[in-house]
Amino acid sequence: MTAADLETAAADSAGSFFRPRKKPFTHQGEPCKNCETPLEGWYCYSCGQNADTHHRSIWHLIWEAIEGMFHLDGRLANTLPLLFFRPGVLAKDYMEGRIVRHVPPFRTFLVALLLFIFAAEHAIHSAQHHAEEERHKRAELLATPQGRAAEAARMRTEAVKDRDERLKGANADRDEVLADAAKTRDEDLKDADQDRAKVLKTYQDDVAKAQVDHQKEVADAQARYAKDVAEADHLQNNPLAGQEALAAEENLRKSAAEKVRSAQVPDVFDADKVEAQANAIAENSTETATIGGVHIRTPNLSSSAGGDAAHGAPAAEADHGKARWPKAGLAKALENPEYYMVVMFGWGHRLAVLLLPMLGLSLALVYLNKRQYFIYDHLLTATNLLSFAFLTNALGLVLPDPVRGWWFVLLMVWTPINLFQTLRGGYGSSILGAILKTLIVWWSTVFSFVLLLGFLMVFTLAQI
Repeated sequence: MTAADLETAAADSAGSFFRPRKKPFTHQGEPCKNCETPLEGWYCYSCGQNADTHHRSIWHLIWEAIEGMFHLDGRLANTLPLLFFRPGVLAKDYMEGRIVRHVPPFRTFLVALLLFIFAAEHAIHSAQHHAEEERHKRAELLATPQGRAAEAARMRTEAVKDRDERLKGANADRDEVLADAAKTRDEDLKDADQDRAKVLKTYQDDVAKAQVDHQKEVADAQARYAKDVAEADHLQNNPLAGQEALAAEENLRKSAAEKVRSAQVPDVFDADKVEAQANAIAENSTETATIGGVHIRTPNLSSSAGGDAAHGAPAAEADHGKARWPKAGLAKALENPEYYMVVMFGWGHRLAVLLLPMLGLSLALVYLNKRQYFIYDHLLTATNLLSFAFLTNALGLVLPDPVRGWWFVLLMVWTPINLFQTLRGGYGSSILGAILKTLIVWWSTVFSFVLLLGFLMVFTLAQI
């Protein structure tokens, strides 16, 4: 008996844990329900119908549905340990034709992808539920005088810290400018060709400008501090702060969406102009925080620039005669991120299949000199690698929060090791060759995944 026979026998014996035990045949000689032929076994030898009455308990029906979907049999117990711990052996078995003892690779990939999608949706819904609970706890806290006093004290402490950091940065900027000006002055004075009076005049102008800029930064820091303290005082004396805190997120979404809609999108891309608009939005977002005194930053829709753009946006788009879908989609996503995530997940599991040819092409390129391997072999290996990635990440997404971070840190090391084992054992690469090929395939796969994810996010904006 060979080692392969022993493995097959062990897999079959392990499969008894998954397969339901067959009942003894007790309908000998009874007529078939379909053709009335006397029965000799569980299946009618005339029409082939099963003689079982199919009367099952609800738990048995649930198990049969799971078994039919995932095909849980002895091959699963033989495939999963190799997939996680000896992927090179599994890849070699597939490429050399030892397939029957294992679960079909594409089926494993589809099930792993399905489990990953379920786990990701569960993680997102759990995070949203946790955030909703935190908002309600904060609202309940702000509904009490003690809670508002504690929150106001925290806001004042943060205001002092922010003011001190800004003042420190202003002093550092001034000292740096003065030092550079003095250095430039000294170097120019050493040059006999330089006009001494002009050099000193330039230095005095630089010093004066540095002092003016420093005073402006100090004034801005003090004004921001005064505003933050006023917000804290308003919060402490506002009995409706709890109710307004619950509405703050909705107001934030609408404000951000309106700001996006009012943003001017030039026909010719101007990086400086786009950057200036982005900075203006960010500055307005940090300047306005007046929702019931609650310490939440929101875009400033009352600013003249934003207001003018908001009133002028419909007319501008009417003049152009076309809707700018990225801007409209982004505004909708900001207003309703839950719907955006639903649509993105709906397309995500379809586009995830594209990772197979991407990874298969990477393997084909690094093993271009080995003509004994075909695209089919590379795709089989790619299904194993992606199944490992989806299953391990799905497990990490359902782990408790204290363990989840450590699990993903482990995956950052385990995943490239799994890839190295696959290339080393499946393709027979040398240690150095497997390391180099692992780096190439790893980074090309990461780049492909980021590219696909970016395309999915932009594509989803066009669908909502």
